[in-house]
Amino acid sequence: MARDKRSFFERLTGSVSLSNEMENDLPETREESWINTAPEEGELSVDVYQNQNEIIIKTMVSGVKPEDLDVAISRDMVTVKGKRENERTIADDDYFHKELYWGSFSRTIVLPQEIDVDAAEAIEKHGLLIIRLPKLDKNRQTRLKVRGN
Repeated sequence: MARDKRSFFERLTGSVSLSNEMENDLPETREESWINTAPEEGELSVDVYQNQNEIIIKTMVSGVKPEDLDVAISRDMVTVKGKRENERTIADDDYFHKELYWGSFSRTIVLPQEIDVDAAEAIEKHGLLIIRLPKLDKNRQTRLKVRGN
């Protein structure tokens, strides 16, 4: 019976340590894909709520200029993208603690009901992005006059 040399955590999660990968001479393609993976985008934290007439989305975008934000909306979805640039004037060795997120970020929110895309607005104030999305009233009716030629 072959004894499994992986740690309890590795057996539990199915992960493999790098030293085990190198010992087993795994195919280059797996190792290359692990090394060449693109950095993931950060995900914005959001508050999404409604009042009687609109859906409101709030998110913190401090350190990002309004012109560097991309807000794409459709009748049932909103995507916010941007990038927070880090000033590279401080060497990594000089940091005691680093928690701030720098780089690209995005967030897509599926809306609970359709909105009026043309009447939507986005405002940034003191690092807080507020997106106001007027709800479509599907029960609203109007009368059309019929014109003759």
